[in-house]
Amino acid sequence: MTAPSTQQFKQWYKDHYDEILQDFFTFLSFPSISTDPQFNQHSRATADWLCKYMNKMGLETTLWETPGLPSVFGEYKKAGKHRPTLLIYQHYDVQPVDPIELWKSDPFKPVIKDNKVYARGASDNKGQCFYSLTAVKAMLELAKELNFNLKVFIEGEEESGGRGTTAILQEKKAELKADHLLVIDFDIPGANEPAITLGMRGIITLEVECSNASIDLHSGAHGGIAMNPNRALATLLGQMWDKHGKVQIPHFYDDLAPLSKDHLSLVDMSFDEERYKKSFGVKAFCNEEGYSIQESNWIRPTLEINGMSGGYTGQGFKTVIPAKAHAKISCRLVPNQDPNKIAKAITDYLTSSAPKGIEIKVNPHHGAPAYRSSFDSFIVKTSALAYEEIFGKPCKYRFCGASVPIVVDLAKVTEAEVALIGVAVAEDDIHAPNEHFGLDRFEKGYLIIGRILSELSTNHK
Repeated sequence: MTAPSTQQFKQWYKDHYDEILQDFFTFLSFPSISTDPQFNQHSRATADWLCKYMNKMGLETTLWETPGLPSVFGEYKKAGKHRPTLLIYQHYDVQPVDPIELWKSDPFKPVIKDNKVYARGASDNKGQCFYSLTAVKAMLELAKELNFNLKVFIEGEEESGGRGTTAILQEKKAELKADHLLVIDFDIPGANEPAITLGMRGIITLEVECSNASIDLHSGAHGGIAMNPNRALATLLGQMWDKHGKVQIPHFYDDLAPLSKDHLSLVDMSFDEERYKKSFGVKAFCNEEGYSIQESNWIRPTLEINGMSGGYTGQGFKTVIPAKAHAKISCRLVPNQDPNKIAKAITDYLTSSAPKGIEIKVNPHHGAPAYRSSFDSFIVKTSALAYEEIFGKPCKYRFCGASVPIVVDLAKVTEAEVALIGVAVAEDDIHAPNEHFGLDRFEKGYLIIGRILSELSTNHK
């Protein structure tokens, strides 16, 4: 068969632009906030809308019920079992909008300013989801039929941990089986800087409780007598790093799998400090000694304190020695690190190093290992070529310092080669007030997916 050209995709987009924008705005108008149960009915309405939309496109689409919010699964399987299968993964849920007073427009009434769409989910992930669906729709109309099989899996809990989604993956293993997997939920270094992601770090989170007395104590009557849990916990946490930024937890670095020099040479490790400072107001950096800032974020494990509390923190003063102090800590992990082993190492350190009489309780949460794609897979190379054509410049390889736990689970269930792609940028203000997405990048994302689909049609044996 003859696959559609980039020019045909461009013309189709131009001819259907008003309809695309109208449907995109409808998709954005659903307040599908997965982390807050009061929005569950809106999330279900979003899934229902997607199901109908994808059916109308020509995909056989069903809702998959989960212990949480439903997932949407659509497929085109006319090519037959002897042809390759591509699975596209995305999510329809969004983050809460707080603080609402900082939004310049209603987060669920999309508006266009300076060729950018402002709405919650405009970039993460409804924008990226919808330009992908638009490309699939164009491909089905332009090609009439495909000579590869296509599956689209859109979940509704990525922003809230995905427990319901994860629970059904094994049950749906046969339906999700694929040769290639596109996870379209990633970014590029800048609006005109093409790059694809080859992996992300894993994660483990822990809650720590440090206690001494049975009640809060008067700091005058008991100061100098009773050990303060705030002080004990702050000291313990402060000793987790040395002055060079190296984590001091025993066995923390035992199982690292470093990148080979050959592979490391293919990854763009550049980092624009001034641009970063300007974008986020950061003035101090903490890269591990011996590693660049980008290496510290992408290929080294980290340990962070995400929150601390204890005693009185309201207005005015209440002079107490609190009975308990709390902290939330997390680690970003690299390949070969086991989240459970790291959680145990941290727990052992905190409990064994605490002052005599201080009680430490550590509650680890669910973790996820790191994931790294093959540099040489068909889907990675095909994606890179698509970026190069649409952007008109070489495509870079990069990693992601964050974690997307569903990727690891999907890679295992599908047994597919994985490419982590997208055209979001850090300046889209995802998860923040006034999230937005450039319509120029929406079109580029659409064209990139179109090129990947065409390549699968013509060059995959």
